[in-house]
Amino acid sequence: MSRCRLADLGKIVTGSTPSSKEPHLFGSDVPFLTPSDMAFDRRNVPTARGISAAGTARFKTRLLPSRAVSVVCIGATIGKTCMTERPVLTNQQINSIVVDESRHSPDYVYYLMLTMRDRLRAVASGAATPIINKSVFGSLEVNIPDRKVQTHIGDYLKAFDDLIENNRRRIETLEEMARLLYREWFVHLRYPGHEDVELVDSDLGPIPEGWGQARLSEVCLLVMGQSPKSEYYNDIGEGLPFHQGVSDFGNRYPTHTKWTTVDNRVAESGDILFSVRAPVGRINVAPDRLVLGRGLSAIRALDGNQNFLLAQLKEEFAVEDSIGGGTIFNAVTKKDMESIMLLRPTNSVVEEFEAVVAPMADLVANLSQQNIALREVRDLLLPRLVSGELDVSELDLDLVAV
Repeated sequence: MSRCRLADLGKIVTGSTPSSKEPHLFGSDVPFLTPSDMAFDRRNVPTARGISAAGTARFKTRLLPSRAVSVVCIGATIGKTCMTERPVLTNQQINSIVVDESRHSPDYVYYLMLTMRDRLRAVASGAATPIINKSVFGSLEVNIPDRKVQTHIGDYLKAFDDLIENNRRRIETLEEMARLLYREWFVHLRYPGHEDVELVDSDLGPIPEGWGQARLSEVCLLVMGQSPKSEYYNDIGEGLPFHQGVSDFGNRYPTHTKWTTVDNRVAESGDILFSVRAPVGRINVAPDRLVLGRGLSAIRALDGNQNFLLAQLKEEFAVEDSIGGGTIFNAVTKKDMESIMLLRPTNSVVEEFEAVVAPMADLVANLSQQNIALREVRDLLLPRLVSGELDVSELDLDLVAV
């Protein structure tokens, strides 16, 4: 191991945001990375915005190549880290290391930065908005092994992330299949046997004869969250997982980061978690029994057709912060929730849908559990490998793929 500064690993680049007064600088030529795009447990991330050719020319000295390591260095999410997959620009909240690949492995530097989250937060200055400026960031000292060892460590840990990413893409594909099937059957009304059924008028528009509608309170069990006092919170796993709102929501399941010993309002495993404060209508599924804070509600189908209900609510609330025909809400009450009108197809059609989608949901749950296990092993090995406590030559890369 040798001692060096982060600035010695490559070129440090701080991002910048074009002025809103120059909208022509935004476009789709180059992705624009912001902290909200990034996640604490995701190596490569998509971007929601882009910069135009004119904007890229304006900020060409800040353009990052692929395999740059980007770290959030301002605000509440200091320490979020990702690696660029293609050339990108970032905003001013992000410092990036364009790694000198002749001397260092970008993969190793990425994993090194994951071990520095607490240290980064500790050196941030500013009470209202903590920040690590470029000079402070670049001056942080780290221990670095030789290039060959860096490569071995990076390859070993990346094998875990590649498996996690592969599972994540499979999950996305399965969920998209379920979404499209729901839309085909229950939005476009092209379900099996639809040719022989007449449409009739309803408050929801034309629906097949024999179908109906009902309020959520008539067909679901609804639990509204209520937050315990903060003195009952902990981060050591004591009690049940606690979720105040959507901050730990994932694509389908939330990640547990806080627990509580008070269990006044509880969601059971498989319940739909529905946010009732901005953003209203964001949806996840409870992976196990958990306590609901005031920003969430839990919904369970009384007839047991939970996959149908999940698809239905996702379709109904595809646009966040809207409820009841598109009305905008910053928060909704129990009465608002109970009054949501839902389409009620015949039992036979719903059961056919469940028969197709339930195996997909089971596979999604299995893949999600695999990813949890892979992350746990990776996160256990990560600090020991990067610090040199564990010799990477003693590890078998082929075992990661098993």
